[in-house]
Amino acid sequence: MPNLILLRHGESQWNLENRFTGWTDVELSSKGVQEAHEAGEKLKAYKFDKAYTSVLKRAIDTLNIVLKISGQQGIPIEYDKALNERHYGALQGLNKAETAKKYGDEQVKLWRRSYDVPPPKEVTELNPMGISESLKDTAARTLPYFEAKILPDIRAGKNILVAAHGNSLRSIVMKLDSLTREQVIELNIPTGVPLLYVYDKDGNVREHKYL
Repeated sequence: MPNLILLRHGESQWNLENRFTGWTDVELSSKGVQEAHEAGEKLKAYKFDKAYTSVLKRAIDTLNIVLKISGQQGIPIEYDKALNERHYGALQGLNKAETAKKYGDEQVKLWRRSYDVPPPKEVTELNPMGISESLKDTAARTLPYFEAKILPDIRAGKNILVAAHGNSLRSIVMKLDSLTREQVIELNIPTGVPLLYVYDKDGNVREHKYL
């Protein structure tokens, strides 16, 4: 039976600093590197046919560490921005606690966790294009990619590893677990902890759990 492993990147430097990151390309923190090593140790028991990742450094570095530790550096890897983190718009680079003081806890929670409310789109130094995404917007690019690229591999019996981000993975988990918009608000995917989905021969999920 094929396995799908979803892995959020290890803690980034901006996770450590409690800042909105989005598409900003930041490094892993020392803890994030350690989390990636620990994930690699856990995944030694699994053999992958292919890996997918975003084009952001924190996910790519996490994947490379995992594959090195688990002895699977030779497998094919596909990189695509469809798996990038959601774009946090004008919030990118801001400290989350300071943002909550300015806008209120409930508003910030709505921007962070709601399904269809995007953050402010104002042009800033870290958002020169003046864009932002809700989880719905993120899912609109992540899910078609998942269904067109990753799911066919699983249905062909391949074991797949996906290294991505909190919100791109939330959109996938929302689909796989049939979560409602209300349920996904409370969904948090931890950094560096592999999430295993086991499929049957018909391409249906039989079980899932964190490793």
